[in-house]
Amino acid sequence: MDVVTLSRLQFAVTAMFHFIFVPLTMGLSLLLAYWETRYVRTGDETYLRMTKFWGNLFLINFALGVVTGITKEFEFGMNWARYSRFAGDIFGAPLAIEAAGAFFLESTFIGLWVFGWNKVSKKTHALAIWLVAGASNLSAFLILLANGWMQKPGGYILRNGRAELTDFGALVFNRYGWLSFFHALFAGCTLSAFFVMGVSAYHLLRKKNPDFFTRSFRTAAGLGLAGSFLLVVSGDQQGLLVTRTQPTKLAALESHWETRRAAPFSLFAWPDSRGEKNAFEWLRIPSGLSLMAYHRADAEVKGLRDFPRDERPPVLPTFLSFRFMVGLGLILVLLSFLGWLRSRRDRLDARPALLKLFLYAIPLPYIAVQLGWIVAEVGRQPWLVFGVLKTADGVSNSITPGMVTTALAGFTVLYGLLAVVDVYLLARFARKGPAEVSR
Repeated sequence: MDVVTLSRLQFAVTAMFHFIFVPLTMGLSLLLAYWETRYVRTGDETYLRMTKFWGNLFLINFALGVVTGITKEFEFGMNWARYSRFAGDIFGAPLAIEAAGAFFLESTFIGLWVFGWNKVSKKTHALAIWLVAGASNLSAFLILLANGWMQKPGGYILRNGRAELTDFGALVFNRYGWLSFFHALFAGCTLSAFFVMGVSAYHLLRKKNPDFFTRSFRTAAGLGLAGSFLLVVSGDQQGLLVTRTQPTKLAALESHWETRRAAPFSLFAWPDSRGEKNAFEWLRIPSGLSLMAYHRADAEVKGLRDFPRDERPPVLPTFLSFRFMVGLGLILVLLSFLGWLRSRRDRLDARPALLKLFLYAIPLPYIAVQLGWIVAEVGRQPWLVFGVLKTADGVSNSITPGMVTTALAGFTVLYGLLAVVDVYLLARFARKGPAEVSR
């Protein structure tokens, strides 16, 4: 493989591994803030125990998220130096604000939260976790603004072979960045909800602390229902934006080859990129694709054949990732509704089949968010900055395939070890009861 392919693979490995931790940080921090606020307002010790128990799992996830995120900045300078020279003045602005503002705010107040028990007032301590939650989500927002500019560039001019920012407002209010953030936020809430429901189900199956874990499950089920529903809504809005700004991505998502009005949607299909067609299509819904893409049955949808081959994204991985992501999203909505309904009507510990379902469902949102990144990033190819700079033109000149292969192998081994540590620590502390954690 050449330098471009290897560099893309290395970035994918490190970015996707880092994003295992980000959604749980975003969503679980909000749950912790809610539970501690309830404790401050009501004095109910169960909410305090909930904050401490789930807080331990949050801290493990947070620490590994920080460690795995640091490498991204180095990769921009080492693997993607030409891109950094081209767009660093624009792309670097939100990243600098994230590092100097959001990350420092998050790090400062998480220290106060961890070491401030019984040393500051209850309200001050609760405020600290709210600031951590706000800073964590602000950090994600700023990073997704930078990515949003790569997906939908605006507010710049090209001068001496470089992109220079002329309108800071265009960067800050980039619609793609905002929609990506809300989509990521709702994904984080949904993932965190399923994490809490799954761990709670584990303890309820063993008849341990039923009141504690029933409350945890109910709170998470409400968040999961809201998050998964809003995830569908925000995904639809992103689809409308992609239709207008990245028509090649839309065509690849649906393996749509021929431009036509009232374009149908096939529930089952298999792309044949070499033949520029689908090998088969089953269960076609008339005008379905036009309705989804434009919310109009007679709308024209451009096909991949209307675009040069060298400007089309890889169809098969984009198409399959999108289909599986959407399918998992719908499953999460149904499961969230089922969990929310049952947790309010029945005794959860009397429904072992339901609890086992939620225990085994923990990986589903993790898989869905990884598929979402594949859809967003692979679907943008061959562009690094869509319509402006191709990926092949952004890679560094001074690196060789051997150098990138060595780094890729090293990161894969290191991150594999970190994954083992993460799973071990999360499983170990998740199995502990709240009384053991509180001591």
